[in-house]
Amino acid sequence: MKRYAFSAVLALLFTACGAASQPQEKMLPPVDYVTTLMGTQSDYAFSAGNTYPAIALPWGMNFWTPQTGKMGDGWTYTYGAHTIRGFKQTHQPSPWINDYGQFALMPVRGKDKLDEESRQSWFSHQSETARPYYYSVYLADHDIRAELAPTERAAVMRFTFPESAESGVVIDAFDRGSRIETVDDRTIVGYTTRNSGGVPENFRNWFVVRFDKPFTAVELTDRPARYKAGSRPLYPEGGKAVEGNHAVAKVHFATVRGEQVIARVASSFISAEQALQNLKEVGEASFEEIRDRAEARWNEVLGAIEVSGGSLDEYRTFYSCLYRSVLFPRKFYEITASGEIVHYSPYNGEVLPGYMYTDTGFWDTFRALFPLLNLVYPSVNAEIQAGLANAWRESGFLPEWASPGHRGCMVGNNSASVVADAILKGITPEEDVETLYEAMMSGRDKVHPEVSSTGRLGHEYYNTLGYVPYNVGINENVARSLEYAYDDWCIARVARKLGRGEDAAKLERAAMNYRNLFDAETRLMRGRNADGTFQTPFSPYKWGDAFTEGNSWHYTWSVFHDPEGLATLMGGREAFARMLDSVFVVPPVYDDSYYGFRIHEITEMQVADMGNYAHGNQPAQHMIYLYDYAGQPWKAQWWAREVMDRLYRAQPDGYCGDEDNGQTSAWYVFSALGFYPVCPASDEYALGSPLFEKAVIHRDTGAEIVISAPGNAPDKRYVGSLTLDGKPWTHNFLPWADLADGADLRFMMQAEPNRERGTQEEDLPYSASRSQCR
Repeated sequence: MKRYAFSAVLALLFTACGAASQPQEKMLPPVDYVTTLMGTQSDYAFSAGNTYPAIALPWGMNFWTPQTGKMGDGWTYTYGAHTIRGFKQTHQPSPWINDYGQFALMPVRGKDKLDEESRQSWFSHQSETARPYYYSVYLADHDIRAELAPTERAAVMRFTFPESAESGVVIDAFDRGSRIETVDDRTIVGYTTRNSGGVPENFRNWFVVRFDKPFTAVELTDRPARYKAGSRPLYPEGGKAVEGNHAVAKVHFATVRGEQVIARVASSFISAEQALQNLKEVGEASFEEIRDRAEARWNEVLGAIEVSGGSLDEYRTFYSCLYRSVLFPRKFYEITASGEIVHYSPYNGEVLPGYMYTDTGFWDTFRALFPLLNLVYPSVNAEIQAGLANAWRESGFLPEWASPGHRGCMVGNNSASVVADAILKGITPEEDVETLYEAMMSGRDKVHPEVSSTGRLGHEYYNTLGYVPYNVGINENVARSLEYAYDDWCIARVARKLGRGEDAAKLERAAMNYRNLFDAETRLMRGRNADGTFQTPFSPYKWGDAFTEGNSWHYTWSVFHDPEGLATLMGGREAFARMLDSVFVVPPVYDDSYYGFRIHEITEMQVADMGNYAHGNQPAQHMIYLYDYAGQPWKAQWWAREVMDRLYRAQPDGYCGDEDNGQTSAWYVFSALGFYPVCPASDEYALGSPLFEKAVIHRDTGAEIVISAPGNAPDKRYVGSLTLDGKPWTHNFLPWADLADGADLRFMMQAEPNRERGTQEEDLPYSASRSQCR
């Protein structure tokens, strides 16, 4: 059925009655399209996103989520679960990296309930409302409705109780070291030290919980699992505090049916006093006021991109993906009573002035998430870049995976891409540019002493041989080498901008190191030994080993800065395009011998039914747009729509793999707009196929980018023609310079490919070995 079947019928009726015009589509506020449960139907064996419903503000310091998993489980919420154990303050960016500084509140009815097994309650999605700014659920076993609304560092919870003399709220500070103290008959304070590594010894998340109803009693224990019915709480007689491995408190109320109890909650990584300061974010405002403020903030941020002329399902998917794109990285700074911006350093444990953001992995997010921030929310990324400069000052390294400090996860040195793209687009604060350039240069030649994935593992080999050898005991060596080469190109671009000609020349030579791993026999990237011989045996279908969560068919294309050079190695653009075609044609066969089992990324590739194309993992996500570099843009247009239509849905199983901190979502947002940043740190975007009839990007600089595709429809995937600011545009790229101050793009879409457009030399996007950035 066509998108506008109902609208078309109305139009016919109006025409028959002599109506002057067809009724216009009425859009809802953007947050009303968001499905926070998208991607929550996941587990270790198969990922449909590996997300949780984050009740938060965009880039907020604290998120909240219903906790269905056990304490410490990286899958904190899964759609198929039947019980809720609490409402957790979470900072978890991914199940693989797990959480830190978490604690939870759970309203209960009945005696005991201090441990998570006895207090959990059955719930149904039919009685659950999950929005970015509001969460509500009915806890059947307790006959309690719980509601939650967030601010950046605080939240308000509202619990509607039954008639009971045994109503209460459990505050769980979790294990691995915590403390809870009763201040008065309305206020609980405490801290939790629970983390998954990468923080200094003095790490604490200090919290305060203030109720609007006095509690009549409080139970405290540091061993909730041992607390049995009828036994005494494990704390000193008359004590008001408990400290130990696992501190838990339960406050008691007598309630009448329908009575509502409000809990105002805030936390701080700096001090208990700062937690009280952060509680002022909610102040004495009503639950409805906090909820409405959060809703307004979400509409403001999501409204930065307005789309129209699509289907309801497309609106839901688009804004759900945009929601995911503005959660991470999160703020890790706080504001003092005097208005000073300060942060607890997750690198050296000191409280220092200035910005800090955390909870992101650049191996994922350099590709599309950070380019999206630069395009739409540059003022936010300016703060993030200032925070990266602080991370360098405080630790001597740029983070590659931060949560909240340096974490050992993934490979590469892709902070160079994130930093360079912001500098080259004029977003980085001027006072931080030289510092960040020094940080990028320093990171080329060292490895963090405790976190080997921060810095460049194997840099000694890379800097002498031009690659990390296969046979020197460093895994994922091809992946590292290819990413180091691209990262060197990124740094070279900044060096040129800053007039560092000698550095730039050296780095530009290093950027060609990708050639050292190209095997002419297979026309694929292949592990290479220190003596120059290629690894044997070699299977292009072998996942892992020389590659990261992929195989040679995926990683061969990780030459973001020089697709033309890669095409030359393959025998020219036609051969390059045929190799790209092969990715989608070869069956989804695989070799999992390196892992010893089929990892979930392999399964996700198989079930997608796109050959060996693995959109569910990040290394392959730019591949579709490489057809633009081969002069066959209609294939990029076809596959971009195919992936958007088939692999994304605003449903619990709506992703085709890990969402990963906004990257997989940002791919959809860019692709739906009609272009994609294949090579961050260049000044170009590769063209695809816009999804909507109209999209308007309101940059937070005040500039507007208007993208029109009148008559666009599911059966019109192909770009027939394009104008940029009223002039014909035949190129397969859009220059940053032409977008930054505002632009008017007008696509004419059609059902058949235009094989004449975008085929000339001047139409191809930037490649380092062929052209200069335009």
